[in-house]
Amino acid sequence: MDLFSLSSEKKQNESAPLAWRMRPNNLDEIFGQDHLLAPGSPLRNSIDRDKLHSFVLYGPPGTGKTTIARTIANVTKSQFEYMQAVTAGVSDIRKMAVDAKDRLKYYQQKTILFVDEIHRFNKSQQDVLLPFVEDGTLTLIGATTENPLHELNSALLSRMKVYMVHPLDRDALTRIIGRVLEDTDRGLGQLEIKFADNSLNLLIQAAQGDARMILNILDTLSSSYTDAQGHLLITPDLLEKVCGKLIVKYDRSGDWHYDSISAFIKSIRGSDANAALYWMAVMLEGGEDPKFIARRLIVHAAEDIGLADPFALTMANAAADALQYIGLPEARIPMAETVIYLCTAPKSNSSKMAIDAAIAAVRQQEKITVPAHIADTSHSKAGSLLGKGIGYKYPHDFGGYVEQSYLPPEMGKPTFYKPGNNGYEKNIKAFLNSLPPAKK
Repeated sequence: MDLFSLSSEKKQNESAPLAWRMRPNNLDEIFGQDHLLAPGSPLRNSIDRDKLHSFVLYGPPGTGKTTIARTIANVTKSQFEYMQAVTAGVSDIRKMAVDAKDRLKYYQQKTILFVDEIHRFNKSQQDVLLPFVEDGTLTLIGATTENPLHELNSALLSRMKVYMVHPLDRDALTRIIGRVLEDTDRGLGQLEIKFADNSLNLLIQAAQGDARMILNILDTLSSSYTDAQGHLLITPDLLEKVCGKLIVKYDRSGDWHYDSISAFIKSIRGSDANAALYWMAVMLEGGEDPKFIARRLIVHAAEDIGLADPFALTMANAAADALQYIGLPEARIPMAETVIYLCTAPKSNSSKMAIDAAIAAVRQQEKITVPAHIADTSHSKAGSLLGKGIGYKYPHDFGGYVEQSYLPPEMGKPTFYKPGNNGYEKNIKAFLNSLPPAKK
């Protein structure tokens, strides 16, 4: 490399974004993923022993998926090939595999194929990859923000491991900030940067576990607000000017959507009002459709509270009506009121269990007939010509209850509904127990 090339590369590095300049050079510089990369962990052992297997890195943006793959290639001295799933075709994959075979044959060098957004690969692309992954021509590292269990076909998935990549915690983000401020070659160590008041905490909060975001914010601050002497005082007001309103990361169609609503419902079922309110706030701040939340409140009121407190369903419907009538942000209050009510209501799933048992019984029947004595008698000749209604006992003529069969004879006497002991259902249970025993 000549002096001109060295000068050109130096200028390119100086003008590159901070996130690019601060890319880790080794595994120990990757923060926040110790469960994967700490010495002694399964993945780290396979890297150190150069026995790497194909795998998928699954997690939110800015958590180091691409960085991990590049660093592994560097550590294992493998050829690193980057591929965007949305732009790559079947022919690209085949060509890369041919090159990888030649590289292994003539130079004994392995090839790591990194596929970004691997969940966007269609079935044909995945099928083409399969034999090259299976015979070791390519070591495949996929990166995805979508659940690979749903997005990758079973044949490819069975030949890969799935590693979760977590959002970076406060400690990891603090270490990254410290590294940036100390590094005089690649970072901002040549500047005098200080944080005023609560600005460091606000910066970490704004990043929401995303290392790239925190580096981009620092990059913008240093390039736009450093004075002529290289001094920069980061204040809460300055951060608000650069970052704007905090936007909660939320995917309305991916795992965040399903995981958040699952956490919300399970918090209500577990009678934890604080947790349920938190998850509803996460969804509302993330832009979730509030009607979706309201629908789930109605379902939960029937499914998990049911007859233990029949008024819960009325509350849930009222919250949905309020949302339709007044909209957000005001509707957050009746929705919160309903969440708290559902959390603190007694719980019973007997209604759900009862209807599910009845549906199962219906599906097992060879034929379904309505007993004649409880069949429709709206026509004046239904009884005389068809025998309908004959033998029916009108309960009000017997003080409100009289024993008779309401099921087809072939059904026997099943018990679908089994009342619980919580809330209002105790009254239902007492009423059913008060009825005269059925005659055998």
